[in-house]
Amino acid sequence: MRLSIISAAFAIVTAFVTPASAERLTDAPLVDAAWLQDHLGSDGLIVIDTRAPSNSANPYTEGHIPGAIWAPYGKFGWRATVNGVPGQLPAIPEIEGRIKSLGINDDTQVVIVPAGASSSEFGAATRVYWTFKVLGHDNVTILDGGMRDWQAADGALETEIVIPQQAGNFTADFRPQYYASTEDVAAAGTNGVKLVDGRPVEQFEGKAKSPVVRAPGTIPGAINLPQSRFYNAETARFVNKNEARSLAADAGLSGNDETIAFCNTGHWASIAWFGLSEVDGKENVKMYDGSLAEWAADESRPLE
Repeated sequence: MRLSIISAAFAIVTAFVTPASAERLTDAPLVDAAWLQDHLGSDGLIVIDTRAPSNSANPYTEGHIPGAIWAPYGKFGWRATVNGVPGQLPAIPEIEGRIKSLGINDDTQVVIVPAGASSSEFGAATRVYWTFKVLGHDNVTILDGGMRDWQAADGALETEIVIPQQAGNFTADFRPQYYASTEDVAAAGTNGVKLVDGRPVEQFEGKAKSPVVRAPGTIPGAINLPQSRFYNAETARFVNKNEARSLAADAGLSGNDETIAFCNTGHWASIAWFGLSEVDGKENVKMYDGSLAEWAADESRPLE
């Protein structure tokens, strides 16, 4: 495989933020490497690399898409502990400021790039995507297959650390239609809202649990749609619209049923939410940010 690497091991380059109005480049929730190669360098396009560093290596400085800005999922501040519950949406002014620091404007076309290592790792991209959507920014998409697909397509790489020259003008506009509260979940049964548990079967059945959740089990009435079913591990690609619709139908979801996706901390749930809301195109799909870490923390709330 030929990879073009623009080498500058310790260089830092400055990304310029263009104040001029940018054209929306795509309405699609997913784009492929060919699309990104064609549009890379377009005015108003910013690539966000969400890959996480390990103890011994930093994948970003080893090679990233030219011009991409590094905002690693677990370290940038995309999520926060709120009222003792881990993995939550930070306070709006805080996350708004962080997004501005990336040079993102209200009309910026954001392309999120994961590694393409697994369905759970892809969840970093879907969770960041959900963050943009819940904050009112529609101009966002994910590189399907992530860096794995980019490299397979002989995409160019560079090693410079890209730092925005100035903050963007991004303004958060919170959208409750994408966000489910604990009260929404508690009223789901009465209101005819479908609850979708995106965790593995063993956790749904109470045979295993996350260490951040007090007790095993699921929210009464929930149906199980494991997030891994939305992702092809062999190709690192997300399912297409027809496949997402088939998964939803097999799980008992029809039409535009009001739906709330949840998991342990709102990570895996973002994958299910993305598949149902963005790829399948269902309306009325929310994500329970607190998920079971919040729900089960109160012993008075039921589990089954």
